[in-house]
Amino acid sequence: MIRFSDPLLVADVAKILILTTISFIAAIVSTPLMTHFLFKYKFAKSIREGATPVFTGLHKKKEGTPTGGGILIWLVTLILAVLLSILAGIFPESAFSALSFLTRSETLLPLGALVACALVGLVDDYWNVRKIGPFGGGLRMMHRLMIYTVIAIIGAWWFYYKLGWNQIHIPAVGDFVIGFWYVPIFIFVIVATAFSVNEADGLDGLAGGILLFCFGAFGIIAFSKGMVDLAAFCGVLVGAILAFLWFNVYPARFFMGDTGAMSLGTTLGIIAMLTNSVLVLPIIGLPLVIESLSVIIQVTSKKFRHKKVFLSAPIHHHFEALGWPETKVTMRFWIISAMSATVGIIIGIIGGGKQSIF
Repeated sequence: MIRFSDPLLVADVAKILILTTISFIAAIVSTPLMTHFLFKYKFAKSIREGATPVFTGLHKKKEGTPTGGGILIWLVTLILAVLLSILAGIFPESAFSALSFLTRSETLLPLGALVACALVGLVDDYWNVRKIGPFGGGLRMMHRLMIYTVIAIIGAWWFYYKLGWNQIHIPAVGDFVIGFWYVPIFIFVIVATAFSVNEADGLDGLAGGILLFCFGAFGIIAFSKGMVDLAAFCGVLVGAILAFLWFNVYPARFFMGDTGAMSLGTTLGIIAMLTNSVLVLPIIGLPLVIESLSVIIQVTSKKFRHKKVFLSAPIHHHFEALGWPETKVTMRFWIISAMSATVGIIIGIIGGGKQSIF
């Protein structure tokens, strides 16, 4: 049983909460500067015509809303991680050292993936805004999947060959050595998660709310496994996402864009692998699974049956097309996300094995 009378445990909890609060405040304070930049340089969303008439009809009014708001999340996280690490090095006996969460074993890899994917996504957002690229509007989904795969291959190589990871944990059963199969599983998890988050980023506040619950859940699981710095990293992301949601709820002041969706999706998958909780990921991220399955079903049906299953895909657009208000769709997905994240936390902690501190 966890004992909150333990001074070290209290200090760890305080660290996570303080960093989450700092991240939220830093993101809120930075938002006016970012929105000024997005509006000044007309970094606005472009709605593609033709291929998706239902989607275009529903969202044409949103054209001109700034995109790339995901910058707020990953840049605040990066600056906070690097700044605290530098200050901890200069003042090793100070509070900066206690709050620093950038470590090689827990947070360096997810932070690196976050920033690398964010920069790729930022280029895609820029191409979309300036109508650059082979299709005059940024990368198509196939291009994104190829990029996700390359990044996932690099991550899989690092985990398997550099860190020596070759096990997968089945909750309440145990760890199983799967050898080289770890590599394709890793690649699939990262690509699937990044793809799912990208698909969920279609309504005001939808992806941000789902990710809020996902990172919060994995933060709790990481903490239960004694991975305090990774839990703090998740807390920082939660704080920044909360600030982002303040401005992204309907009607959105700005959109997340690929710079947020690509980076946060990839990072979520890596955190699931780092905590050895990959089998809990589909439960915690159930709305993301639903979104991806709806796209796969729609594409497969159109290809082989020449018929649509949904009025529009991903499925949140189907509900919109049925007449549901956008806010109702978003809130109901948030409710599902809160419930699935709670179930995932319970399974992740109870079935977490002997590493758990609870």
